[in-house]
Amino acid sequence: MAVTGPDFISLQVRDLAAAQAFYERYLGLVQSPSGPAHAVVFDTKPIAFALRDLVPGTDLDSVSQPGIGAAIWLHATDVQDIHDTLVADGHPIASAPIDGPFGRTFTLVDLDGYLITLHDRA
Repeated sequence: MAVTGPDFISLQVRDLAAAQAFYERYLGLVQSPSGPAHAVVFDTKPIAFALRDLVPGTDLDSVSQPGIGAAIWLHATDVQDIHDTLVADGHPIASAPIDGPFGRTFTLVDLDGYLITLHDRA
C-alpha cells in the first residue's frame, strides 16, 4: 500500500464569502456543486481546491504568514492578465512575474495572507 499523490488542498480562511469572491473574481475559479456548508470546493482538476471556515482553535492572526513552509502552486492560462488585474486593484504581489521552467510565474498574497504561486506551463 502506498500514497499515490496529493488529492485535495484546502485553506482555512477568516471570511469564507470574501475569500470565495476573491478566488472567483481574480483567479476565475468556479464553485463545484458539491461540498459541505462550511466550505467552498472549486471545480479544479486534477486536484480539488477548497476554502473553508476556520477550524475552532485556529487563529490566523497569531502567525506572521498562514501556511508558512508550504508551497501552493496553481496552473493558470492567463498568468500575466491575472497579475495585472490584481495590481490594478491594489492587491499585494509577493514576487513579480518571471519566465522560468514553469512558464510565466508570479506569487500573490490572498486576503488571508497565503502565498499562492500561479504558473502557465503544465
